[in-house]
Amino acid sequence: MPSIADQVRKAAPAIDTVVSEYCAGYMNHISTTSSAVDLQAEVEFVRDLLLNAGASPRAVATLCEGLLSELAPLIAQQSQSSTAAKKLDQALVIGSQRDIASSVGLFGGNVDIDSVGGRKIDSRVDKKKLEKAERKIQAKLEKRAMKTVEYEASKLLNAPTDEDYDKFFMEINPLMLGGAAQGKSKDIKIDNFDLYVGAGKRILSDTSLTLAYGHRYGLIGQNGIGKSTLLRALSRRELAVPKHITILHVEQEVTGDDTLALQSVLDADVWRKHLLLDQDRITKQLVELEAKAGELEGNPETEEERKAIESERSELDSMLSEVYAKLSEMESDKAESRAASILAGLGFSAAQQMNPTKSFSGGWRMRLALARALFCKPDLLLLDEPSNMLDVPSITFLSHYLQGYPSTVLVVSHDRAFLNEVATDIIHQHSERLDYYKNSNFDLFYATREERRKNLKREYENQMAYRKHLQTFIDKFRYNAAKSQEAQSRIKKLEKLPILEPPEEDQTLTFRFPQVEKLSPPIIQLENVSFAYSTGRTIISAVDMDVQLDSRIALVGANGSGKTTLLKVLTGQVNPTSGMVSRNARLRIGYFAQHHIDAMDLNLNAVAWMAKNWPGKSEEEYRRHLGAFGITGTLGLQKMQLLSGGQKSRVAFACLGLNNPHILVLDEPSNHLDTAGLDALAEAIDKFEGGVLMVSHDVTMISRTSKQLWVCEEGKVLKYPGTIEQYKQDILAKADEAGVVQKH
Repeated sequence: MPSIADQVRKAAPAIDTVVSEYCAGYMNHISTTSSAVDLQAEVEFVRDLLLNAGASPRAVATLCEGLLSELAPLIAQQSQSSTAAKKLDQALVIGSQRDIASSVGLFGGNVDIDSVGGRKIDSRVDKKKLEKAERKIQAKLEKRAMKTVEYEASKLLNAPTDEDYDKFFMEINPLMLGGAAQGKSKDIKIDNFDLYVGAGKRILSDTSLTLAYGHRYGLIGQNGIGKSTLLRALSRRELAVPKHITILHVEQEVTGDDTLALQSVLDADVWRKHLLLDQDRITKQLVELEAKAGELEGNPETEEERKAIESERSELDSMLSEVYAKLSEMESDKAESRAASILAGLGFSAAQQMNPTKSFSGGWRMRLALARALFCKPDLLLLDEPSNMLDVPSITFLSHYLQGYPSTVLVVSHDRAFLNEVATDIIHQHSERLDYYKNSNFDLFYATREERRKNLKREYENQMAYRKHLQTFIDKFRYNAAKSQEAQSRIKKLEKLPILEPPEEDQTLTFRFPQVEKLSPPIIQLENVSFAYSTGRTIISAVDMDVQLDSRIALVGANGSGKTTLLKVLTGQVNPTSGMVSRNARLRIGYFAQHHIDAMDLNLNAVAWMAKNWPGKSEEEYRRHLGAFGITGTLGLQKMQLLSGGQKSRVAFACLGLNNPHILVLDEPSNHLDTAGLDALAEAIDKFEGGVLMVSHDVTMISRTSKQLWVCEEGKVLKYPGTIEQYKQDILAKADEAGVVQKH
């Protein structure tokens, strides 16, 4: 059984060590006492200490239950074997300790540990150490009470529902018109805060967040480090964002109902929506009053009633004028055209804009959520992996749109090309802190950080060498009378050297696909292939394409243009409506599905799942194979539901290689991967000796791995003569001609 100290540390790993060590020592002392103590009270005292220090309530509750059940019989046994006098003395000692520990904030006034109950007793407590510990604990807790933001998991997951979205919006973003916010700075500076999530897990420690108005920040860092949590904290004003700064966070997809797509975007501006409702209500009341006044006209007996109606009408006229002024100030008359333009840029045709939101799939509803945020033009726009839900044309529109966005943008993304185009500054979240790289896109950040890391490493290594040199001399001549003075001088030099921490090493991943058995061409060939659903809607038409062992093909186009359908025809998952598909008889294909997680049995671990679907290997072979994709140690033996999205993707990539494929067919492989995973995948594809056909929206991945670009558009699949960058320029040119690209 773990020691009591180990149990305390395990229950509260993230709190200040002064508190955890004090509690561990205190409970150890309780466990060895032979006096009759109130164990429940002692455990509750330790519980309060841990909770106030920021420990997880659930973990502390479990700890306290364990301590009570473990210590109760032990203390009872010790107490039976002790004398009454000894019991009394030790009870007084313990009582005095708890009185002292209750003295300051957590602990209360001052108690003389040397004198309890009017007489001198022998104390086994080191009074100076105890007082020092108390002062440290109190200072830490006072500081933390002022700056800590802590979230329970349920608070993070429970986003506003449709019913209270309007209320939530108006609370977060109070209406400020008529110059109410003029003259107030829209820069954001939040100093010295801690950020926790879930069971006491600290994400940021003593950190400052600075966002200059009008800058576009790319927030980057490894998966699972807490970037999305920081965005949620800002969006709910759990961090001290000034009230006059409006905030919108694109996090969840729009709920499907009968609201038209265009109207859903218009309704996103809740204040405009409510002002329009007020306008309709007041106008209706005025019409009713006008009719009532007409009925009373010419009747002298109703003079008083007519005066009351006139007074009410005057008041309503004044209210209506105020509503008109507010709507005019927010340019309400231009709202519909602006909303339609944003939707068009994100891929919604004029017909789709008039469809109900419930008719769209999850990916399209996420686009609606993005359109709603862009339409509202908040002072602080928060975007969490926006490129994951968009195709290349929509990403191109979004990046172009944001380049002219007048307010502040904070975007979490692993898409390097997107960050290079959008970001004016980079914030790197790591090691519970935020590092700022001003006037940097992703490439500049990467180069600057690498240079910083090399300099820190060089400085660290130089100091280590110097320390070693000094220590060698000291060890050699410490007891040499002739050299003792020089040895003492070097000891002083060694003590004065600043303590340097070794620089952080970047997380590195390596993916390895197996070697490829050679095949004679043709490998896969499509001739005049078409596919249509039973409803008669044609998805792809008259496609001619071939895939060879040296192919590196990227397939791009708008969502819904038939890219995934083409992959399914190529792999034989569906049969073409017309045309011919030829495949080499010995061909093996490794297929990575866009929604690969849906096909996994998350109740199994990765090894068991692979053994079930690709039998024939030993557990050690499966674990070794997973290790080639970064699933090392015990990760392969954990239930897959406990793995992160990126780790699940790595398991899926590992499965691709189990049948030694000749061709890799990848549908959106970059989703869920962080920078290290994207680098590993690109390098693995580059080294793979077979063919690769990939659907992707990640421009950097396409640039690094593909030699040919094919475009799905209006049912056609055609080879594009230029690069992915030229394709993006063509998209912008077409959008400009259609009037979709607009000034802000």
